[in-house]
Amino acid sequence: MIHSSSIAGTLKYIRPINQRLFIYSPADFKNKLKEFEKSFEKLKVQNTQWDVSEKELLESVLYTIQQSIGVGFDLLANPNSARKLVGNRFEELIKAIFTEMGIANKKTVLQIPYQTDEGIKNYKCENDLILSPYKSAKSTGKYLDKNEIVVSAKTTSKDRMGKMFIDKILLERFVQHEQKVIGIFLNDVQRKESDNISFTLVSGLFMVYSAFLTKLDGIYYLDPPPNVFKEPFNKYMKSFSELITKDIWDLLTP
Repeated sequence: MIHSSSIAGTLKYIRPINQRLFIYSPADFKNKLKEFEKSFEKLKVQNTQWDVSEKELLESVLYTIQQSIGVGFDLLANPNSARKLVGNRFEELIKAIFTEMGIANKKTVLQIPYQTDEGIKNYKCENDLILSPYKSAKSTGKYLDKNEIVVSAKTTSKDRMGKMFIDKILLERFVQHEQKVIGIFLNDVQRKESDNISFTLVSGLFMVYSAFLTKLDGIYYLDPPPNVFKEPFNKYMKSFSELITKDIWDLLTP
């Protein structure tokens, strides 16, 4: 759904909201947050037995938190600065989830040296998050542990999906071993004019990259676009709840 609001005589449009996931009522959100906190205890003990309603609760609360932040910035901030600020908050939300689950993590910037006419310079490959099976993450700015997971956490895959594939190839060439790389996205939807939406996942290009460049270790969405549930995309893409309730423990197994 597309919402808008008039502020100081200016009509401002709010990012598209998935009504199935967003909790509009503050009272409902308060109650579901309590249920969420109880469910989160299951995540901490690596319980992999979850029913559909429990997974939907996890996704709904997290989606509402992130989109509420986004809506606030849509209405009150400059659009250009809001985009980056909302993206940063999403990274922080994802990091907080894994921290609360007891999974060691850190942010790294891998320094990859290369030769230029002015001497050796460093290409900075920024990783939004490193998830580790150890008590503390071992990866550094010069080294990535092969058992740790490199995470790209973005509000959308638009203009970023290709970079994930290139970065995986680059990382593996530099560290000289296979590296687990996953993507976590809020959604892939944008407003189309004033009363419609369009989906921004270029699923065909994703399959080309997967077939001819390299394969990522998973793509996860809080609000998945429709193609995610279709063949063959559902072999590579899932809901975020699948990651935190099951897949993460498999990925972190050495």
